[in-house]
Amino acid sequence: MFECVVNISEGWRLDVLDELSQAAGPSLRDRHADAAHARSVFTLIHDHDELLSDVHALIEAALARIDLRGQWGVHPRLGVVDVVPYVALDDWRADEALGLRNETAAWMGQDLEIPIFLYGALRNGSIRTLPEVRKYAFKELAPDFGPPGASAELGASAVGARGVLVAWNIWVRDISLEEGRRVAKALRSREVRALAFPIKEFVQISCNLIEPYNVGPAQVYDQVKALLTGGGIERCELVGLAPEAVVTETDPARWEQLGLSLETTIEARLA
Repeated sequence: MFECVVNISEGWRLDVLDELSQAAGPSLRDRHADAAHARSVFTLIHDHDELLSDVHALIEAALARIDLRGQWGVHPRLGVVDVVPYVALDDWRADEALGLRNETAAWMGQDLEIPIFLYGALRNGSIRTLPEVRKYAFKELAPDFGPPGASAELGASAVGARGVLVAWNIWVRDISLEEGRRVAKALRSREVRALAFPIKEFVQISCNLIEPYNVGPAQVYDQVKALLTGGGIERCELVGLAPEAVVTETDPARWEQLGLSLETTIEARLA
């Protein structure tokens, strides 16, 4: 099976999100909406053909219902359909995930006329990361598919193929945004990507755990706690689903503290 974790630039209009969930069909396994980020994460998992069909239906529905000019949020974004990463849940099928990525990217660029930036493995043998796309898109980096410029209404999209990651947030109270950014910078490594966002009275340390089997939520939580010079961790939040092994390899006594559970694993939603 394959996973596709579609990031849509809409986080508070529940009627629209419900329509998009319906469009995502039987592949939809989880939806996580965040009004402050103006962002929702739709986790779709299915076999090759069914997944491709449902992902394309979700993308078409989002582009029909959302205008980027009416969106605001603390999270950076390229477009209405911001990020479309494909993941092979069996490592030996990684080439098929690349094929799903390429087919979706070509379809979005040619049929939907959205500027598309690829990330993950490229034909020249290099690896392009999502942070590189965000930094260089429309500057040093031209779209791989679609028109050379983005419309104000729909924007552009990053379409990728990657390994399994865990998206996970730490909410910190009583610190400044400057302190949060210092902590996020100190966390960044080959295994962890992190940004800091102001959300009401909190600073959120938003993390992508790129190698969650090596560096998981417990290790990052402990790092943040050690890095803080004031304030304290209020709570943690899983965005989307995590592999069961990441949860079971964590001390069960810490699951509540870390925002983890067996119910929010990939395996549980496929059962």
